[in-house]
Amino acid sequence: MGKIKCRCLIRDIKLNFAPCYYNPSNNMKKIQILSFLVVIYALVTACQTATTADTNSFGAGVSKQDNPMAFADMVKQLDTQDSLNVVVKAKVSEVCQTKGCWMNLVDNQSQTDEQLFVKFKDYAFFVPKDISGKEVLIEGVAYREETTVDELRHYAEDAGKSAEEIAAITEPVQEKKFMASGVVLLK
Repeated sequence: MGKIKCRCLIRDIKLNFAPCYYNPSNNMKKIQILSFLVVIYALVTACQTATTADTNSFGAGVSKQDNPMAFADMVKQLDTQDSLNVVVKAKVSEVCQTKGCWMNLVDNQSQTDEQLFVKFKDYAFFVPKDISGKEVLIEGVAYREETTVDELRHYAEDAGKSAEEIAAITEPVQEKKFMASGVVLLK
């Protein structure tokens, strides 16, 4: 009698839990749906990236494009201030040829010979490597800082300078710099 009860219990268990059995076709459908959603997400993300590149805006962009500070005025203010938040219009004189992870700016109106070394906030974005000679609007913080010999040599290497030019860098330099949160390439 004990054996019959066990068989009945097993039969009842199988009947009660039958919908929970492994069904490979249901799992395949779930995998197909998940794969489809991943492909759609990738396409949407790619379209958004292409749109950003088409607008020539990098990083957070520039919030106040209508009235940027003149490059010469910003440089003059940095003579008396340690830093300032600003939107400035300038001309790109040089870009990192390794990744586009820094650039040098000069006055687009030729009122000063000074250069401004620009890095990008949190290393979160880069600019195209072929924008030398073009005008940009940048937003962020302008500041003064001493650049070490090692940093100067690293940047010279990124710029494609010769070994002799790199070896000739032997003293740190006090520079005016810019930490950009956004850059807009002007047409």
